[in-house]
Formats: sequence, structure tokens, C-alpha cells
Amino acid sequence: MPKHERSLGTATPGLARRLWDDHGLSIVLAALFVISLIGQTVTGWRVHNESQRQHGEQTVSLSTYLRSGHFGEATFENWESEFLQMAFYVLLTVFLFQRGSSESKRPGVVEPVDLDPRESPQMDSAPWPVRRGGLVLIVYENSLTLAFALLFLTSFALHATSGVLEYNEQQLAHGQQAIGAIEYLGTAQFWFESFQNWQSEFLSLVAMVVLSIFLRQRGSPESKPVDAPIWETEG
Repeated sequence: MPKHERSLGTATPGLARRLWDDHGLSIVLAALFVISLIGQTVTGWRVHNESQRQHGEQTVSLSTYLRSGHFGEATFENWESEFLQMAFYVLLTVFLFQRGSSESKRPGVVEPVDLDPRESPQMDSAPWPVRRGGLVLIVYENSLTLAFALLFLTSFALHATSGVLEYNEQQLAHGQQAIGAIEYLGTAQFWFESFQNWQSEFLSLVAMVVLSIFLRQRGSPESKPVDAPIWETEG
């Protein structure tokens, strides 16, 4: 085999292995998201069309369903709650503690994440916003919370604009008047859809924070070392 062919034959597996080693967690999570979204879409389409048939109405194609309030409301109300959960979690862990939990900083201890980046001893290798300073650095050092907050607000708006379509279908089917997205924000239906998801997200966070005090998963960075004392706060 020619030398250049041997090189091509060994380059791809090496690249694939490095990609998997460096990004395996993101790849698997993204794949699970796509699989779940496809499952939701197909089953939601079937549920919607079954409801249409039961009411003597016309069924819709998959492409039409993807633009419907039924799909949009179910999707974005869940995204909304997830991003709200993460925004609060990132922000609250800045200044609140839970002794013994791997999800908390150690009470009374200055952690590396607490240090002022303006005094970094490795300024030359720091990300550009740290070297730039000023307003750019202020945004950058809070960018994780800001990103989740922006994603929450975007999903919240999409929940309102798609949910009102589903709401109005029910309104018109019962001989009542359609309303706008702003009016929909004032309905009990909208807030019921939101709160039923929000409460489950905050429950899961409480469970994660408290259970990580007493329980372990060897090999996971979300757990303390298996031999760590229960009330020792060590990630």
C-alpha cells in the first residue's frame, strides 16, 4: 500500500477517537435530545390527529403539525422550565451553600471560582474578555447565568406565542372568542402550563443537592468520592 494511503487510513480513526474522548458527553446528550424530540414529534402528531378525527376535523401533515400550537406549546413550555432551572441554579450557587453536597461550594472557603479574574496570575493565557477588561469582562464573568436567562426568556416568549394558537383552537371550537398572545399571558392556562413544569425542575434540583450529601456514584464529577465523609463538602 502506498505511503499516502496508509496515512489517510490511520488519520480518520485517530480524529474520531479524539473527538469522542474530548466531546463524548456532549455528543451523547445531544443525541438523546434529538431522539427524544423526534419521539415527541411523532407521538404528538399521532395524538393530535387522533383528536382531530374524534372531533370530526381534518388531520394534518407532519410539516403542518410542526407549525401548530400543539407542538410548539408542548416543546417550548418544557424548554422554558429547563432554562429557568439552570439560570437559578448557576446564580444561587454563587452565594448559597449546602454543607455536604457535591453541588455546593464549601461554606467559609474562598474557591478558585470566587477569585477576581482581574488579578489572574495567568493573564497572558486567559480568554480574550479577561485580558480586555471593563464592561466586556463584566458580561463575560456573568455570561453563563445571562445565557440561561436569555434562553429562558426566548422560550417563555415562544411558549406564549405558540400556546395561544392551541388555546384559541379550543376557544373557537367552543364558540368563544380568540385572544392575542399578551392576553394569553394573563390566563390561568398559561401559568398552569408553566408552573407544572417549574415545580418539577426545582424538585429535581433539591433532590440532586440533598441526595449528593448521602449517596455516591463512583466516577461521576457530580458525586463526592465514595469514601468522603457525609458532611464533607467536596466536589
